[in-house]
Amino acid sequence: MRYLILALALLIVPLSAASFEVEDHARFGPSDAAQVVRVISTGDIPVFSPAIAKFLEQNPDVAVDYTVASSTQLMLALTEDGADFDVAISSAMDLQTKLANDGRTRRHQSAATETLPAWARWRDNLFAFTQEPAAIVLSRSAFEGLEIPQTRQDLIAILRQHPERFRGRIGTYDLRASGLGYLFATQDARTSETFWRLTEVMGGLDARLYCCSSQMIDDVATGELAVAYNVLGSYAKAREDLTRFEVVLPADFTTVMLRTALIPAASEQPELAGRFIDHLLEVAWSETPLESYPFTPINQNRGEADASLRRIRMGPGLLVYLDRFKKRSFLKEWESAILQP
Repeated sequence: MRYLILALALLIVPLSAASFEVEDHARFGPSDAAQVVRVISTGDIPVFSPAIAKFLEQNPDVAVDYTVASSTQLMLALTEDGADFDVAISSAMDLQTKLANDGRTRRHQSAATETLPAWARWRDNLFAFTQEPAAIVLSRSAFEGLEIPQTRQDLIAILRQHPERFRGRIGTYDLRASGLGYLFATQDARTSETFWRLTEVMGGLDARLYCCSSQMIDDVATGELAVAYNVLGSYAKAREDLTRFEVVLPADFTTVMLRTALIPAASEQPELAGRFIDHLLEVAWSETPLESYPFTPINQNRGEADASLRRIRMGPGLLVYLDRFKKRSFLKEWESAILQP
């Protein structure tokens, strides 16, 4: 890949001092860099490596220390651990909004942020740089001889008609552990009652619960799963084994997540952090796609052009389902549907 051709130093190192759970960690750039920007992100290292490589091309005296954590662990790191990070990137828009709303972020203004439409930034604290649809990923071999479902109702019908074919082979997020999964589920539930019917059907077929999109997609690709519901379409379409599965954007409605970046209030390098965020925004809103980067440049009008695409709106409305009592009630109802005896 391009970042390897550039001969950037990529060192995998442990983070034994961290009490939050770290999924992966890498350092990019020269070992004797004059400055280091510390990033905590829900995005896998291979996914963000091209963007980091481009940033280091433009900033050769800088290194990027990149830590991967789940959205809930990222929240823990910034709110309870007091971890020292300069940039936080997450797919869980609601948790990012809470950080900004609670005063745990720094304001950032630049030429790059000023060009963003209103829906892509919030209070100059939270900035969107991707639009990623929640997709249904289907194993081609598992659906051999069957029509590929295009809506949630189609999927419900097929699962009911062929229960033994799909029993134990459906994957979806564990909402108790995945911030993104919880965000997608609450948005689905607000949009249509079909979400609850589908959840009950999946639960009746012994659905398997996952933390992450990448693991679900892996299991669909190997044939272990037949269906993965609400996974990140960007991750699925970036893979090289696309012939093994079908990526469906539901025609009834497709929830579109905005991946966001912010500067934590405790950042010791806010200027450098702002420069890194500006780079992500410039890549996102450029007309030229970045090589090997799975996120295509944002088309401002895409959500308006296709009525089935429902872009999640940034703002205080995302905090509703983070209310302790509302969240407890939602998870209790979800558990009753998905964890059937």
